[in-house]
Amino acid sequence: MTLVYGIGYWLCKLAAAVLFRYKIIHPERMVERGGVVLAVNHTSYLDPPLVGICSRRDVYFLARKTLLEWPILGPLFPNMNTIPVDRDGVAGGMALRAVIQKIRRGNAVVLFPEGARSRDGTLHLARPGIGLIVAKTLCPVLPMRIFGANRALPFGRKTPYPTRITTVVGEVMHFSLEDVQPANVETYRRISQRVMDAINDIRLSQEGRIRTM
Repeated sequence: MTLVYGIGYWLCKLAAAVLFRYKIIHPERMVERGGVVLAVNHTSYLDPPLVGICSRRDVYFLARKTLLEWPILGPLFPNMNTIPVDRDGVAGGMALRAVIQKIRRGNAVVLFPEGARSRDGTLHLARPGIGLIVAKTLCPVLPMRIFGANRALPFGRKTPYPTRITTVVGEVMHFSLEDVQPANVETYRRISQRVMDAINDIRLSQEGRIRTM
């Protein structure tokens, strides 16, 4: 970890524990070595750091390029493993290539199959991006689901509510060459939706509520 990432990591762990009584269910399932996609539902700006502190190693994140223009935090983002992305197709393609490169080098990358935050907290259909990345790398995918972040910092709100948040780590998914053929958009969509379905299948059981990291 870089110094900036390490400081941010521990500050986020402290803030999550104090503000949100943050729990991680099945932390033993985290993939701590090799290239992997951490696939997560997306309902809040809190999601990236909440996923990041689930892992003992540093992870990479996609971030809108405009975030680099924020005062104070903006200049720090390049040292916090962010991969900048624009909304236009060319820059988006560059970001995908950067993600593929990071995974091939043995890193973990956080991705949101839905592509954007859910306004109402419900899970939406997946976009084909993760499917393309899996097809190009055959990397494992770890589905994860965050519960409560949409209540702590809902869409349109700038300051968080101090409410409980829990992340449940699912079972790692593996893909074969047969899974990623033929190499076309429909295949990528099918793979992405398979990942999204795995996220949707994750439940916060009564037993799970008492298990912590």
